[in-house]
Amino acid sequence: MTRIPLHREWHGDEDSPHPPLLLLHGGGSTIESNWGMLLPLLERSRSVLAVELQGHGRTAAGDREPSFEESADDVAAVLAELGVGPVDVLGFSNGGQVAFQLAARHPALVRKLVLASAPLRRDAMVDGFWAGLEAGRFEDLPAVYAEADLAVSRDPEHARRMFELDRALMLGFEDVPDELVASVTAPTLVVGADRDVVRTGHFMEVAALLPDARLLIVPGTHGDYLGEVLAAAGDDRALRAFLPHLLTFLDAPR
Repeated sequence: MTRIPLHREWHGDEDSPHPPLLLLHGGGSTIESNWGMLLPLLERSRSVLAVELQGHGRTAAGDREPSFEESADDVAAVLAELGVGPVDVLGFSNGGQVAFQLAARHPALVRKLVLASAPLRRDAMVDGFWAGLEAGRFEDLPAVYAEADLAVSRDPEHARRMFELDRALMLGFEDVPDELVASVTAPTLVVGADRDVVRTGHFMEVAALLPDARLLIVPGTHGDYLGEVLAAAGDDRALRAFLPHLLTFLDAPR
């Protein structure tokens, strides 16, 4: 399978004693729209590598059908090219599924794993989610996502292709087998919000399957605790409440 070269950028302290932290954004997002509020807080103390996945932001859509597995291999190729690893990985939503596949397919590259609002089974989603996605059109894409993509891609059609890729990715998504979840040995923090689009019970189920996992349920919605542009709408209170839990997990000895 042809690899797609991903846009990547470094932030923060390159001399930090901490392992690099890799950020994998959610569907419809760019580095700025997903991580714009979090990056200034992280880069004070560690080196952070952020990428944009297939068809998002400054990364081309290519002619490959989207899959979480192939995106994980794209990310692994970036780490190999840069000569870094193992790294800590924080993946949000769709990016959480990519992060999971990275840990499952390339375990030597992942030191610690944070799965943030990441569904690993179709029944993880709240009622009405799948019907809404089936009926969704590009015109339904929130303007903040289209504007953020245009700001970096400079191509009005790029956001439409991004929407089509994300929709196809989720509609084609199949349940991750329990035995694959149980095979991931990296210490993992499973995070979700109490008003997420992913059921709270699913986060509990995933944490129970993983050999070395902690579970954190925070008050809020899908991504506001990460400062995600649509969910947080510029309010950083949920992010600042979550950040100490993230850093405590990452900094704890293995």
